[in-house]
Amino acid sequence: MTNNNSSNSGATLLAPNTILQSRYRIVRHLGRGGMGAVYEAIDLRLGHTVALKQALTCDEKLWKQFEQEARMMAALDHPVLPRVSDYFTEDNRAFFVMQFIDGSDLSDIVARQPGPLPRNAVVAWADQLLDALIYLHSYDRQIIHRDIKPHNLRVTAGGRIVLLDFGLAKSKGTNHEENESDRSVFGYSPRYAPLEQIQDLGTTPQSDIYALGATLYHLLTGVKPPDALTRATAFITSQPNPLKPAHEINSALGIELSEILSRAMQQNPNARYASAGEFREALRRIGRVHEPDSELAAAFAAFESMDFDEVTVVAAPQARKTSRLGTQAIAAVFVILLAAFGMFCRYYPWKLPTTQETIPPTVSTAVLEEISNGSIKDAAWKNRKPGAESSAGRLPRRR
Repeated sequence: MTNNNSSNSGATLLAPNTILQSRYRIVRHLGRGGMGAVYEAIDLRLGHTVALKQALTCDEKLWKQFEQEARMMAALDHPVLPRVSDYFTEDNRAFFVMQFIDGSDLSDIVARQPGPLPRNAVVAWADQLLDALIYLHSYDRQIIHRDIKPHNLRVTAGGRIVLLDFGLAKSKGTNHEENESDRSVFGYSPRYAPLEQIQDLGTTPQSDIYALGATLYHLLTGVKPPDALTRATAFITSQPNPLKPAHEINSALGIELSEILSRAMQQNPNARYASAGEFREALRRIGRVHEPDSELAAAFAAFESMDFDEVTVVAAPQARKTSRLGTQAIAAVFVILLAAFGMFCRYYPWKLPTTQETIPPTVSTAVLEEISNGSIKDAAWKNRKPGAESSAGRLPRRR
């Protein structure tokens, strides 16, 4: 009986005012993911706010992965990534402490305001995120995030972006070979994960490029991309491609940006951008991506104040004081452009992708390559009934 209570304690959420390690006082529960919960807490020793993540499992192997996540993040130093400062266990529960990022998750922003977000702001965020991916992918022990999606992206009050949740991340040695300690938990988010990750065929930096491309597609069109299995099934069964070009959904994007997103979301990893740096350069060629904090803040101030069918709630941005005339001119231009954009969003007839039958979870690597090359004929598994395994969640298991 004692053992059962102990084992269940790891999955129990903490109540406000709980104090851990005689140092961290829980303020409130912020959110919950596939394997963990995050809280706002006060560091009583230093007197500042921190974020505290709890592992919602008592599985020793998953605890080890949780500790690896903490150690991995503690070694990172990049403005787009949160800093980790502590790891501990208490009462059969594991926790780590990290930098508190005040702001709104992009998933919440998108949920409150259906429709595309401002193009310049999204492209500026993409530039910041790609800089972080360049840093991660070229790290001594190459790190692949493997779970980029709106839910794991937070916008600060100043309009900057932060990449969260390394729970599915994996790292490799300098020779890019995996060993037992490098193995990651299997999991994925269907709308944003590439086919090779869903099929557990192994992930590479190109897997992060696909996930970021799918995320940008969602933010720039206001439409969730179809999952990779649905796309592959449509190709094999000679159905229309459910992934509509982004410019067909939002004509303001232009064909060039639409083609960049399409390349990032290619089914074959070798057909995507070879690196995050190449992806970033492609975006930089189509226009400016370095938005000053004041301009990003002004854009979101105007965006959240417009009279849409549903109102987006974004943390109030605070622009830095510069020239009064210059600031007013910038704000006026953004208000005019975004007002016109808002009218466009209201009256444009959105075309939502249809969902097709999913591919059985046993599609091989060869099939993946044939999908990209457009040469699949008489696939033996076409008439096979789908298995019971679902792609609707992030169900952790050891790889």
